[in-house]
This record gives sequence, structure tokens and C-alpha cells, in this order.
Amino acid sequence: MKQHLIVLDLDGTLLTDEKVISTKTEQALMAAKAEGHLVMIATGRPYRASEPYYRQLGLDLPIVNFNGAFVHHPKDRSWKTIHEPISLPVVGDVMESIQEFNFHNIVAEVQDDVYVHQHDEKLLNIFTMGDPKVTVGDLRSYLKDNPTSLLIHPDAKDADRIRERLGEVHAEAVDHRRWGAPWHVIEIIRHGLNKAVGLSAVAGWVGVPRDRIIAFGDEDNDLEMIEYAGTGVAMGNAIDDLKTIADEVTGTNNEDGIAAVLEERLKLKLASRI
Repeated sequence: MKQHLIVLDLDGTLLTDEKVISTKTEQALMAAKAEGHLVMIATGRPYRASEPYYRQLGLDLPIVNFNGAFVHHPKDRSWKTIHEPISLPVVGDVMESIQEFNFHNIVAEVQDDVYVHQHDEKLLNIFTMGDPKVTVGDLRSYLKDNPTSLLIHPDAKDADRIRERLGEVHAEAVDHRRWGAPWHVIEIIRHGLNKAVGLSAVAGWVGVPRDRIIAFGDEDNDLEMIEYAGTGVAMGNAIDDLKTIADEVTGTNNEDGIAAVLEERLKLKLASRI
């Protein structure tokens, strides 16, 4: 069988609800690699929070982080890193435009440095994986570099209104997504970026055409990637919008949905390997 490129979202896809890779899914991915197929990660997470899974799977391709705003090769410094941050003036404009709404916090990430507008222990717990440098205080005073991403933690009742305002005022400067429950955080990156942009760069580099890309996802930040891939797979726990455009819907992230697709599509003799 010709070489395929397997692309994995992390949360809600590769990872179970306990944030681990199940034994069967890991074995399926290792079996695919043994057959000569390629495996990569495309996630909204920063690299520091995805590195453990990259290493666990023994990956050796570039990784897509921050939903396409940062793409680099952890094992090959000669690979040209892609980093497309948001300009500081746009950050200031975004902060100004949402002041009339209720929100709990704003977080800016400059690759692996974290800037938190107001101290929030629960929110900080999300960002401390990988031991980043954390600065707490008014972003307008402390943020000096263009951030890779900007996150708004709104009151649930104002989340849609904030997204509407971002679309009205900043549509040409930024794109935004919404995290799933329980946080409903609005994640903002530079306009025109998404996982498919990063995936396209990696696929071109390894020479795998779109019709031999199998991508897995579950949330709205996976929409472009699932549509771009020759075989776009929505997890059983995916949002309805993703299931609608996907070529296939598999089991949930807790049901080894990835393993089921790979075993069938790539003709893996997985049962004999486990």
C-alpha cells in the first residue's frame, strides 16, 4: 500500500478523557508506522503541552501547534519554522473592543511564554504543563512581543456576543475558535491560519498528496483540516458541524475510534499485533 500521512488532533481525538493515549490506539499507530506510513500531530495546544505525546509515539515529523500559527520540526532545526503571530496593535484593539462585555480573563501566549491578565488559579492550571514562564498583570503593560495566540475566557452568556464583535471589527486581522466545555474559551490567532495550512506545508515537504492524508478531529478548529484531508474522520464525540463535512465518523476518543479506521483503511493486521 502507498504511504499515507496520518494527522492527529490531541484533545478529544488521540487522547482519552483522561488525557492519555489508549493502548490499542498507540499500537495501531505503531503498526502503521511499521508499515511505512507517516504520523503527525496538529493541535491547538502549544508545543510544550504536546511534546510528551510526540515523544511517546516516537514521531519524527514537524508538528502543528496553536492551530497552525506555529509549525516546527522538533528534531530537525534545518526545517524552516512557520510562526505567524498576532501584532501587538491588534491585541490592543481586541482588548478595547470587548471591554463592554463580561469576561473573566485574557491570556496571551508567545510560543511557550504565558501572559495572564488577571490571576486565576484554575485557568493557570491549564497553561502550566511544560513549566512555561508565566507573567501575571495587565497585558497592555507586560506584553511586549507579538503573541502566537490570544485567549479570552468569557462569561458563558457573553461568549457568542464577543465572537460576533470580533467578526464585525477584526475579521481581516484575526480568526477565532471556541473551546468545548467546560471552559468555552475563545482562542484567537492571526487571520488566515488554521490546521490545514500547517498540514499542507508538512504534506508538501514529505511528498504525500491530499488523497493519501487521513486526518482525525473533533472540534471546530479541525474543520479545515478534515475538509482538506483526502479522508477526513470525525470522532464519535465530535461536534455536529464536523460530522457533517467528514468523510467518515468513527468511535469516540474513549472507544479507540482512530484504531478502528486505521485497521480498516490501511489493512493493518492489528489483531495479530495486540
